[in-house]
Amino acid sequence: MKTVLYIVFLLLFAQPTIAQEWNQWRGPSRNGAVAAASEPQVWPEKLNQTWRVEIGEGYSSPVVDKGRIYVSSRRDPDEVVTAINLVDGKVIWKQQYPASFQKNQYASEMAKGPHATPLVDGNRLFTLGVTGVLAAWDSATGRELWKRDFSKTIDTSKLFCGTAASPLMVAGRLIVQVGSDIHGGQVLSLDPATGKSNWEWSGPGPGYASPSVIEIAGSKQIIAVTQESIVGLDAKGGKELWSVPFPDEWHENIMTPIWTGSKFIISGPRQGTHAFTIKLASGKWEVTESWKNSDVAMYMSSPVYADGLIYAHNSKRKGQFVAVDAESGVLKWATEGREGEHASLLLTPQHVIYLTNSADLIVAKREQAKFTVERKYQVANSATFATPVLLGSNILIRDASSLALLTSGAN
Repeated sequence: MKTVLYIVFLLLFAQPTIAQEWNQWRGPSRNGAVAAASEPQVWPEKLNQTWRVEIGEGYSSPVVDKGRIYVSSRRDPDEVVTAINLVDGKVIWKQQYPASFQKNQYASEMAKGPHATPLVDGNRLFTLGVTGVLAAWDSATGRELWKRDFSKTIDTSKLFCGTAASPLMVAGRLIVQVGSDIHGGQVLSLDPATGKSNWEWSGPGPGYASPSVIEIAGSKQIIAVTQESIVGLDAKGGKELWSVPFPDEWHENIMTPIWTGSKFIISGPRQGTHAFTIKLASGKWEVTESWKNSDVAMYMSSPVYADGLIYAHNSKRKGQFVAVDAESGVLKWATEGREGEHASLLLTPQHVIYLTNSADLIVAKREQAKFTVERKYQVANSATFATPVLLGSNILIRDASSLALLTSGAN
């Protein structure tokens, strides 16, 4: 009887624990999807700030694991990694290391990063800085476990923003993408315990998108975006399975591709939005473009997928929220425009959440026919380029220099 009660206890309390996990770029599934338990049950008229802590500049999104927030930032000339208590905002530990970085002259209005979002896996935290410094930390204590410095391969004479690809964990291996226009790029599979390479792929310099993983025909493939192409790599051995051209004159391939289960979607500010199918035929992988929509061009924003639609932020018309049919590429609806130059998107079972760079948090209904706003909040006093994190009644917002916990007051 005691055993049965213990199991019931675990089942009752397991879901709230899961709801508090947001361990990597765009969440546990790496696609912006938020579990039902992690969305406020009711979106109130007002959000209240519980705490706010200065962390330094950067566009890296916070991650959350076991009641702790981990964030990567910069206090020039150092990069800083900080662990923060979710409940009260108190700093648990902080580490920093030198990371001198000279920005491209055309990126003068931008912060120096970091851009890549940390990854938590078990008792390890992995960070990748703007200069290509990859580090593993003990998530409980902040002790440095190992470090690999790829800064000699990072040249910003053409690369605007430095290293931006967020680390990924696939089948117990740490996947990172580094390099630059001048030196070319690498995708590496590393032992997370030691940082030693399992395999390395070399090719064109990286874009700013983060690698992702899909499973098709029993094969796990890593999709990596370079400055001129999209490539599919075998997750086990790193073999290049396929490659399709996707050039951009400014090397601004930023959007993380979305996999719908039958197509992967990629977009760029000058290329428009494309859908590709992948299939195995006679032992060879074939990638075919199924549609293109030149009127929808995603810049820094990565979309979400649900209801047969790609919900996205279009960089045209001074920023526009759109829904595109995933099978045909047909535009289903669009707002008038002037929504801002960027929006981070999240998907919940009932809503699409947009956080614009002007700190507007917009809660819109998931609808096939039109864009319908349920709530809209002003959540910061400075620019918000990082992805927000929903944690039930709590919402994490990173602005230009700080991190804040807002509460809906309902859960």
